[in-house]
Order: sequence, then C-alpha cells, then structure tokens
Amino acid sequence: MDTRISAPAAPRRWDIRAALRPYSGALALIAALFLADRGSKIAARHFLAGTDGVPLLPFFHLSYVENTGTAFGLFTGANAFFIAFTLAVLCYLAWNWRQLAEQLGGQTTLALIAAGALGNLYDRVFIGRVIDFLDFRIWPVFNIADSCICVGAACMALQMLRHGKDGTKEKAK
Repeated sequence: MDTRISAPAAPRRWDIRAALRPYSGALALIAALFLADRGSKIAARHFLAGTDGVPLLPFFHLSYVENTGTAFGLFTGANAFFIAFTLAVLCYLAWNWRQLAEQLGGQTTLALIAAGALGNLYDRVFIGRVIDFLDFRIWPVFNIADSCICVGAACMALQMLRHGKDGTKEKAK
C-alpha cells in the first residue's frame, strides 16, 4: 500500500487572453470607434468651441454644441440618470454578449452600440455633458458615438425583423 500523501491539484488559472479571444474583433472595433469619437470631440472642442461653426457643404457644418440631455435636446439636465442608464446598458450587453451576438448574427451590432455608449458615457462622467459637432442643419447636432448607437440600433432592429426576437428565421404563414 502506498502511504505517500500527494499534494492537492493546483487550481486552474483563468486565462484572460483565451477567454477574450472570441471577442477580440469586437473589442478592437469598440476601441477604434471610442478613440475616433474621443479624438473628434477633442478636435471639435479645440477648433470649434467659441465659433459660429465651419460650413463644409451647404447642408453640412461642423458646429460645437454641449448637451446634457439626449438626442433632440430632450431631458436636458438629467446627466446622472443617463450615466446610470448607460452603465446598466453596458452591463447588460457584457453579461449577455454571447447570446445577443448569436441572436443578432454577430458581434458588430453590439460593438457599435457599446462603443457609442462608452463614448458618450466618457463625456458625461469627465466633462459633465456630451460634445456634439456634426451638423446637417435639418437634424439635431450629433457626434460619432451617437452615429454608432443609431447604426447599431438600426442593425439590431433589421435583424430582429428578419429573424425574429430569438434569432431564428420566422416561417412564412
């Protein structure tokens, strides 16, 4: 009979690189869009603040606007609410990423929404308001983060219309 005592097995280490590898494309897209949004807002603040804007085309100007509400100037002054709401949305996306990506046919839609949410969240937390500068004159002034959220939401809506809420093709009746 063997009387040797063996050491307990070493706990298995969690390899974060292996865990994040399936999401590397989405994470890279989020980082790229976030940086593009930040860079454009820094440039807008530096070059456009205090000006009447810069007309680039008859229908498109670069105009500096600071916004504490949402699109169309709604809910002005509700910054704390939007910080909490954005954090809740980001937590929901992170927690349900795999399932949502399967339902929506990929991670790009989620990456667009997450990047836009992070871009505007950064402004709300560190500046106290969101910087907008893209001005089509017939539409409220917006930014790259807003565009990401809108394009991501539109893609999500189209995917849900095409495949239903659960991600499966709906049968013709």
